Amino acid sequence: MHDLLIRGGWVVDGSGDERRRADVAVDAGRISAIGPDLDGDAATVLDADGRAVCPGFVDVHTHYDAQVFWDGTLSPSPLHGVTTVIGGNCGFTIAPLSDDPADGEYLMRMLSRVEGMPLESLREGVPWDWRTTAEYLDAVDPLLGINAGFKVGHSALRRVVLGEAATEREATDDEVAAMAGLLRDGLAAGAMGFSSTWSTTHNDTEGRPVPSRHASRDEVLALCAVLYDFPGTSLEMLAAAGGPVDDESQALLCDMSLAAGGRQVNWNVMQVTANNVDECRQKLAASDYAAERGGRVVALTIPMVIAARLSLASGFVLDAIPGWAEVMFLPPEEKKRVLADPAERRRLDGLAQSDHPLRRLANWGTMTIFDTVAPENDGFVGRTVADIAAELGCDPFDALLDVALADDLLTSFGRADAPASREDWQARVDVWRDGRAVIGASDAGAHLDLLATFNYPTRVLAEPVRQHGLLPFEEAIHRMTAVQADLYGLVGRGRLAEGAHADVILVDEDVVDSDPVSLRADLPGGAARLYAGASGIDDVLVAGVPVVADGALTDHRPGRVLRSGTDSR
Repeated sequence: MHDLLIRGGWVVDGSGDERRRADVAVDAGRISAIGPDLDGDAATVLDADGRAVCPGFVDVHTHYDAQVFWDGTLSPSPLHGVTTVIGGNCGFTIAPLSDDPADGEYLMRMLSRVEGMPLESLREGVPWDWRTTAEYLDAVDPLLGINAGFKVGHSALRRVVLGEAATEREATDDEVAAMAGLLRDGLAAGAMGFSSTWSTTHNDTEGRPVPSRHASRDEVLALCAVLYDFPGTSLEMLAAAGGPVDDESQALLCDMSLAAGGRQVNWNVMQVTANNVDECRQKLAASDYAAERGGRVVALTIPMVIAARLSLASGFVLDAIPGWAEVMFLPPEEKKRVLADPAERRRLDGLAQSDHPLRRLANWGTMTIFDTVAPENDGFVGRTVADIAAELGCDPFDALLDVALADDLLTSFGRADAPASREDWQARVDVWRDGRAVIGASDAGAHLDLLATFNYPTRVLAEPVRQHGLLPFEEAIHRMTAVQADLYGLVGRGRLAEGAHADVILVDEDVVDSDPVSLRADLPGGAARLYAGASGIDDVLVAGVPVVADGALTDHRPGRVLRSGTDSR
């Protein structure tokens, strides 16, 4: 008798091959047979009813490192068919820790700034009771609804070894050796690799560059070299804010790969539209540069344009407007006093309207109000700031600040998410087929009130596949499952085959889509996050156990920590 039998579906196995009508049998968490009209009884029979039976999606760039402690489902990713994630990206991990509580406090505050995780949620929802990466992975393992692998982050290593000096200077040779030792210990415990950033957008709560941005080139390469002895590991790096378009960034990514014995380095994030294809090709040249020298560099590209939802509470992105950082980094009450001051408003708007790279951001009237908190603001949701300003009889900047102050600065606003054109989707499909980029970089678990790109799998199946007919369904599944699993060398994942792990989703191709995104106040401490469920993915299995049933999350926790060398090669 089988543990589970999925009957009556079209198997789309992740390889990119044509679908076939077949049943799928599962025993002991793995696929034991695939074929038409399988014989034998089963403890559980799941009727696919003509739906596509596919491998679960693999999201290779997330920041679920902290959320796992208060939400082991890693929602909302499973609702969109994701069964495996990779965390620990951009150098921002919460392990290892030192014995000094100040280091954990620094990492909390850093994450609250660079990754948009509410500080109260990090304090209330995370135990912070480990020291080593091994202890962290062991603590996470029993909590998981889906599978998760984690890298070791550069900024955490620097903070443990250098303390407060991590954001002041380069490391000595002895300090680099100490960091390498911690990294080696983490990889031996099963961490999936090493991550870092030099991006100028990554600053801590004091406005200083995060620790990894103070590292020398030699330090970065010395840490990459540690991976040489650990099969199944890889690298992730943000060499520059806009991608590797300069010679220095291309050379760094290549040399990182070579130092690690040719392991792949992925960088993020590339957003593709019909209007920026030439710029994207320039960035993809980093892969050619590395390949010519024996390295491997891969771009991560998010399938849609990121429509940021800004807020004055976090100030993220807004703090990049020249002269705004000093206000955006103020304590909440003091920040509100400044934003209520007419003279300060004129000063800030004057700075925003000056000649700088984010000048377009300061076109306040074109902003749309996405979410509000105060009852008096209920009628403003979905309207432009210009429209609200006309109703209130004031300047758009004043209108925006008045609405935000009534909401305790929690108002979310930004550019409305304009539907992508057929030409935009065609440009993206061409890049996915290029071989130098893979779909990824959702940032799920981070920028909780700013970005909602966790839903990319359902958006891809709904828009370029069903709406525009630019991508066969089988190819879309392949490019969100096997491609990512192969990138990270994941064993037995990303494809449906006998002996593979039974991470399976059932997809109704006629209706699959993301639900609308909205704010949901369910974080520790009462903070809100952007959230969306999905339609058309009602059943999601991990190791043959339902983590989503009838479109809702279950209480089952069959996921586990994926460990390099065992779960990857």
